[in-house]
Amino acid sequence: MPVPGPAGDPITAAEVIQGVLVTAVSAVVGALLGVLWLNLAPRVLLVSDGKGVYLRNSEGESAIGADGTFVLLALAFGAVAGLVVFLLRRRGGVPPVLGLAVGGVLGSLLAWGVGTHFGPTSDVVAHAKAVGPGVTFEAPLELNLGIAALLAWPLAAMIAHLALTAAFGPRDPDPWEHPKEF
Repeated sequence: MPVPGPAGDPITAAEVIQGVLVTAVSAVVGALLGVLWLNLAPRVLLVSDGKGVYLRNSEGESAIGADGTFVLLALAFGAVAGLVVFLLRRRGGVPPVLGLAVGGVLGSLLAWGVGTHFGPTSDVVAHAKAVGPGVTFEAPLELNLGIAALLAWPLAAMIAHLALTAAFGPRDPDPWEHPKEF
């Protein structure tokens, strides 16, 4: 039996399947975001003197550049996801929109995992010992913005979908055009 949606229209099984599909596709595409982040983000360079590990350029902006790269890529992925869902389903609906939100979070988490797992090792001390003193090496890829960076994709997806639906979506009937008789 269909469950009524917010506007009184029933949410069908097909819409729920579409929402799950949007979630799954978004999550899987997150791996592509992770690979792009890994390849496009600027690297933080470290150097060891045998006693400690230091930034090669203490005034560098590479760490914030890595965060910015992730956020900009996530915003682009979210905007494209919102556009694709709108183009495939112009009527809107709650399940596909929830799929955009949940899939965006899952995609961002997967992207973060891919970038940090396949990037430089997180064991900086062992890496410094392996390369030796005076040799420059890369720091692990990190998201210093934390959850804010992970929410860029779902926010961009929701905003893009909302804007497209508001501008080009079907209109509700005008209640003043055909008033109900009492």
